[in-house]
Amino acid sequence: MSVKKGADGRRSIQVEIEVPGTPEEVWEAIATGHGITSWFVPAEVEERDGNPVAVTLDFGGMESRAVVTAWQPPNLFAREGSGWVPGSPPIATEFTVEAKSGGTCTVRVVQSLFASTDDWDGQLTGAEEGWPGIFQILRLYLTHFRGQRAAVMQFLAPVAGSPADAWAALTAALGLAHVRAGERMVAPAGVPTLGGVLESVGSTPFGALVRLDAPGPGTAAFGTIEFGDAVMASLMFYMYGEDAAGTVEREKPRWAAWIQESFPTPGGA
Repeated sequence: MSVKKGADGRRSIQVEIEVPGTPEEVWEAIATGHGITSWFVPAEVEERDGNPVAVTLDFGGMESRAVVTAWQPPNLFAREGSGWVPGSPPIATEFTVEAKSGGTCTVRVVQSLFASTDDWDGQLTGAEEGWPGIFQILRLYLTHFRGQRAAVMQFLAPVAGSPADAWAALTAALGLAHVRAGERMVAPAGVPTLGGVLESVGSTPFGALVRLDAPGPGTAAFGTIEFGDAVMASLMFYMYGEDAAGTVEREKPRWAAWIQESFPTPGGA
């Protein structure tokens, strides 16, 4: 993995994935508020005079707003927002959709910023490492739940120790430690209702993706995230279908209570 550096100071990374669906169906997933919510984080697209002007993303209570800079359905969607570290240059995010044979499309994301030094390259390399896992959720959505609206639950829990320690603790608690990709998993007693097929086990930020049938149809993404010296267990649930909002309303307090009990704040009373 590497950051491409242009003579004009532009630094960029690129990640792509092949997904099922027509360009119009894929565009709906990557360029609308309800579509982005279905595989990334809760999102709203702000319109003015019928034209999209901004996108707001909710990262578990921390919101990020970006201005729409290109909108060419169903092939090009771009936005630009503040960097992820105080003082960093603005970051541009560009999605392109390219039709392929066999009813699939290539989705490509390019993230870039302008800088005269390497000081901000870590933001881009971090994004390059994260997008493959995030795109796996997009592929699952387009394969099994295409066009369905989603309701989302997202949790972060501080865990003592290294990322490997946090991952071991999380998978053990969820009953995932000895489940292989393609096998069915059911959470052990004491965990809120959770069952489905383990679709993949990979790299952070989402180390495991489960296609759920309990507590309803959906996708769960589990992993670890580092914030400076802090290590967090990450649990994302995307529930689909007509009952999705009701499922989230019912299950969210149960998961919040379980996380509080299972992963108390390190050093807390």
